[in-house]
Amino acid sequence: MIQKACTLLLLLLLTTAACADAVNIRGMRMWPAPDNTRLVFDVTDDIEHSLFLLKNPDRLVIDLKNTRLDKPFVGLDLTPSLIRDIRSAPRNNGDLRVVLDLKGSVRPKSFVLRPNNEYGHRLVIDLFDARTATPAAAAPPAPAAPAVRNAPREIIIAIDPGHGGEDPGAIGPRGTREKDVTLAVAQRLRELVAREPGMRAVMIRDGDYFIPLRRRVEMAREHRADLFISIHADAFGDPRAHGASVYTLSHRGATSEHARLLADKENASDIIGGVSLDDKDDLLASVLLDLSLTGTMEASTDVASRVLSGMGQVAKLHRTRVEQAGFRVLKSPNIPSILVETAFISNPQEERKLRDPNHQYALARSIMEGTRAYFHQNPPPGTLLAMRQESRGQQHVIGRGDTLSGIARQYQVSLEQLRTSNAIKGDQLRVGDVLSIPAATGS
Repeated sequence: MIQKACTLLLLLLLTTAACADAVNIRGMRMWPAPDNTRLVFDVTDDIEHSLFLLKNPDRLVIDLKNTRLDKPFVGLDLTPSLIRDIRSAPRNNGDLRVVLDLKGSVRPKSFVLRPNNEYGHRLVIDLFDARTATPAAAAPPAPAAPAVRNAPREIIIAIDPGHGGEDPGAIGPRGTREKDVTLAVAQRLRELVAREPGMRAVMIRDGDYFIPLRRRVEMAREHRADLFISIHADAFGDPRAHGASVYTLSHRGATSEHARLLADKENASDIIGGVSLDDKDDLLASVLLDLSLTGTMEASTDVASRVLSGMGQVAKLHRTRVEQAGFRVLKSPNIPSILVETAFISNPQEERKLRDPNHQYALARSIMEGTRAYFHQNPPPGTLLAMRQESRGQQHVIGRGDTLSGIARQYQVSLEQLRTSNAIKGDQLRVGDVLSIPAATGS
């Protein structure tokens, strides 16, 4: 009798220990992107898993060792994803099997993430459409070459709304998420670029999904962008901090302590959003050498100064000069790249403005004015803008602080010639307007 009781007690202890060690799935989130779908399982501890594909019909089977499901997978809108349905069932020895019924063939990739400031343990399942992408490089195709050889091309502006998907970015006092604000401003900027003759916008992110920082740089390069604009909203512990800023890359140290802290925060997006560490071949480390061999950083500073000037017309500035720090997303060796902090989302007054569509449009317009000013002064060879300027003669984009007399002296033309060529009667100028510069007649 005593032996039987001891045996039962031992079995009870073993069962209790097994239950205590079980991993619970607290919930699941899904982030559909144009060519991939990400599933994120929120779990209570490290989780052992394996997966395999089945055909006819297409399915992905995920086996989770010693795992419990707190509640069924319900409430997910699968319409925009690569998944048709999600099923689950317990297996022997307390394991769990999850089956994804797929809409077609996929290439899966999975990895686990340790807890960070935003989330606990996570299991990430990335599904890449096998017909259009590979796990290592899921991106839209590069633009087609012009139909006519050596035909002039459009200037391509890569617009990068910061954060997205698993990574919400900074969150304001009223719950406004940085990833939503940056996407709204970016979409308005895209509309303005589309209206600009000789320019075309490419959206790095056009929905609520996560893209690693390295991938954002690669996408801009694949699209052969002439300018990369990353849009963000700053945050600080003191809610009184306010104002917009514009940053460029520095590999020699940040220009201020705030710039360094901001770069550290933005560079942590990969940790929050979830990036597999399988690929150790980091392109970004190698391009720093290339940066020192090109004029990319000088061009970045030039365009950043013009954008900062334009933003000063519609918002208070946190810094009146362009700052520099080691932002990973700006590390393209051959594309001028800037990072725009539209405001402090942690400031209640600025958070309210960032939620306002009219203010979002004003911010986008100010970025567009700086972009236009830069490219009218520096049209890339072979572009439509360069061709038009060659046929029309020199042009000048009005910047902050410009005067007619100063522009006349700059181009060594008379004030009367400048007025006549542009049908100007008074002295008032508007930032962003373009002046035709007449040929100099000499003194």
